[in-house]
Amino acid sequence: MTVVYAIIVLGILIFVHELGHFLLAKLMGVSVEKFSLGFGPKLIGKTIGETEYLLSAFPLGGYVKMFGEGGFIEGGESHHPPEENGAALEQAVAPVMRELTEEEKSRSFAHKPVLARIAIVIAGPVFNLLFAWMIFIVLCMIGVPTVTTKIGEALKDKPAAKAGMLKGDVITAINNKPINRWEQIAEGVTASKGQPLAVTIKREAQVISFTITPEPRVSKNLFGEKVSGYAIGVASAGDIVTEYFNPFQAVIKGTEQTWKVIDLTFMSLVKMVQRVVPMDSVGGPIMIAKMAGEQASAGIAPFLAFMALLSINLGVLNLLPVPVLDGGHLLFYIMEFVFRRPVPQKVREYAQQIGMALLLGLMVLAFYNDIIRYFVTRQG
Repeated sequence: MTVVYAIIVLGILIFVHELGHFLLAKLMGVSVEKFSLGFGPKLIGKTIGETEYLLSAFPLGGYVKMFGEGGFIEGGESHHPPEENGAALEQAVAPVMRELTEEEKSRSFAHKPVLARIAIVIAGPVFNLLFAWMIFIVLCMIGVPTVTTKIGEALKDKPAAKAGMLKGDVITAINNKPINRWEQIAEGVTASKGQPLAVTIKREAQVISFTITPEPRVSKNLFGEKVSGYAIGVASAGDIVTEYFNPFQAVIKGTEQTWKVIDLTFMSLVKMVQRVVPMDSVGGPIMIAKMAGEQASAGIAPFLAFMALLSINLGVLNLLPVPVLDGGHLLFYIMEFVFRRPVPQKVREYAQQIGMALLLGLMVLAFYNDIIRYFVTRQG
């Protein structure tokens, strides 16, 4: 079933991505010849209007083929399937071979203003980000599991224990600001910068206030880096409640969560370049399939959250300024807009070759890591 869940996740995310390109192309008056989920040989297809809608053999990507667009492959998706490269090249040079009619020019991607082409290219990644945003909004309305502020342990000889806090106490406010989530304790302590805090707790029927001075602490962040901070020495009891938000609150919370994941994704890429995050952490289709199966088994909410996380990753990665990705084409069009002329064809060709080599290298690394992680290591 893990393979099925992976195909469902990837299929939905690829559809959303390509739908962004498709809808903006239509909005800008560009003729869309093909819309395919998957790439490679056609499995089934149906032509509706001017567009042929396809389901192709390899489900790791998809493409939208527009009239007047040169062929390129992007981030797991192909805007021209590999077997059509010759046809794509023929189409790309067609305007040189003959004069296009005014009607053809009006429907050609290549003849659209550069800002229209930028909008069409950026629409795919933006749709992925918007899709994740909507998922987070829905999750906030159907309920978000939240760790409460109940204390599981007041560590010996630490500020909280010295002040008199005990296991089972529930922290209700820090500096007179009401709190109900464990993460808010860390936020309050960090914001103190070592200054004394007024901490209010509930102990059975009693409400007690303490003045606690956080102590310096060196810990590790998500990337394994040592960071300096402050702590009061309490551990969570691990009690979880479901927190619900009305539609207005859900939009705010969903926006905050979407931005956090986008920021974390960008930071992860930076840390990977800096070699802080090891390259063996990169995963491929096998990791996605395994995680999709695990999250689906945990319930619909974890499965949707995983899909949102993956959608943001797809959107962010496609915005990177790497040729063959949406971000690479976006860079070329921005340069065209700034300098008032297209990037030379030779430059684009060399850049595409370099980008393709980088993408293939990343794919090989991801598959290699998956094999080591799930087969070699497990056998060992």
